Amino acid sequence: MLDKATKQASLATATGYMPGFGNDFETEALPGALPQGQNSPQKCNYGLYAEQLSGSPFTAPRGTNERSWLYRIRPSVRHTKRFSNASYPHWKTAPCLDDHSLPLGQLRWNPLPEPKDKLNFIEGIRTMTTAGDAMTQVGMAAHAYIFNGDMVDDYFFNADGELMIVPQVGTIRVFTEMGVIDVEPSEICLVPRGMMFKVSRLGDAAFHRGYMCENYGAKFTLPDRGPIGANCLANPRDFKTPVAAYEDKETPCRVHVKWCGKFYITEIGHSPLDVVAWHGNYAPFKYDLRTFSPVGAILFDHPDPSIFTVLTAPTEEAGTANVDFVIFPPRWLVAEHSFRPPWYHRNIMSEFMGLIHGQYDAKEEGFVPGGMSLHNMMLPHGPDAMGFEKASNGELKPVKLDHTMAFMFETRFPQQLTKFAAELETLQDNYIDCWDGLERKFDGTPGIK
Repeated sequence: MLDKATKQASLATATGYMPGFGNDFETEALPGALPQGQNSPQKCNYGLYAEQLSGSPFTAPRGTNERSWLYRIRPSVRHTKRFSNASYPHWKTAPCLDDHSLPLGQLRWNPLPEPKDKLNFIEGIRTMTTAGDAMTQVGMAAHAYIFNGDMVDDYFFNADGELMIVPQVGTIRVFTEMGVIDVEPSEICLVPRGMMFKVSRLGDAAFHRGYMCENYGAKFTLPDRGPIGANCLANPRDFKTPVAAYEDKETPCRVHVKWCGKFYITEIGHSPLDVVAWHGNYAPFKYDLRTFSPVGAILFDHPDPSIFTVLTAPTEEAGTANVDFVIFPPRWLVAEHSFRPPWYHRNIMSEFMGLIHGQYDAKEEGFVPGGMSLHNMMLPHGPDAMGFEKASNGELKPVKLDHTMAFMFETRFPQQLTKFAAELETLQDNYIDCWDGLERKFDGTPGIK
């Protein structure tokens, strides 16, 4: 028979997942904790409180209406007291026109350096770019994170947007109000707007590092497949939502809040992660990028990168994303008489890229795991000189791009560079030189026979 403390600890760390994207789930950590046949009974079992968490307006169409009913030890009004101001100076919010002297250009960074001080996840957020305006719920921010401490009695929720976390070094545990998610490199997790959570480290890595997209706009959803049909890309069954798990502890705790670009803190005497049961469709999830089923050219030419879209946050203009989350996973290259890497291009979208592991085929040198690049709207980019020569002269036999995983946060809006990013010591001053070897080859002689 477990004593009370052991039982509470086991419930607090229980993990398990339910498959499906956007499903209406129901789950309970204690038998009978979830009411049946109604949402708000006069008295809930176990002395729990019922409350609704809404992620959309009440009158949103059924297909986009999001809400979950939570059955918790205390109502969330008890999880905040009087707020005081807090400061996270490295976490910026759009609109953010930081004062720095770095001119416009194509930019690339090496990984964030290992922290010298003890930092938890929230303290380790470093904003690289912002776009749009959080107060009008438009745009996004691209962050990097690095931390070496746990959020033991510290909790956080973000009213400005949902958070997509992309680990690059180290597995993390994201304990949300609605359950526990363990996320390793090559997986992502998404925490909905307004949901409380804390992050701790798993494994023995000296520090944990990764990326995060803060989406101010419409929530991420699966892209329409169009002519691709019902299968491939990110399949709904591969998204995993946690089962209910709760933390029952009566110790001093701190809740940190981000609201309209400002930070606040409130102190309470218990954990706010006290949801014993829940049902609904407004919930966190994780996704294993290795389950993405890519499609591509099987005869000639390199297709648009949109075929690698995992999730998209749409705008009211059809086909124009507030944010696209795109990956470049392992895949076969088989195109005949074609330049196989991404072609040179200029784009109305602005692209923030990161590399989780391996090499990126268009930049085999200089773009390293944990690194980042920024190609803003209408700035030209494409393979470096070495990549061009290799792709132009190599034998066009089937080639497997293996042991690689790159991603892109792509947005319709220009991404404004933060002062931190502009002055970061890992900024590669010579990035622009990677195209210097692309010399004139035109000689007036027809090349097609």
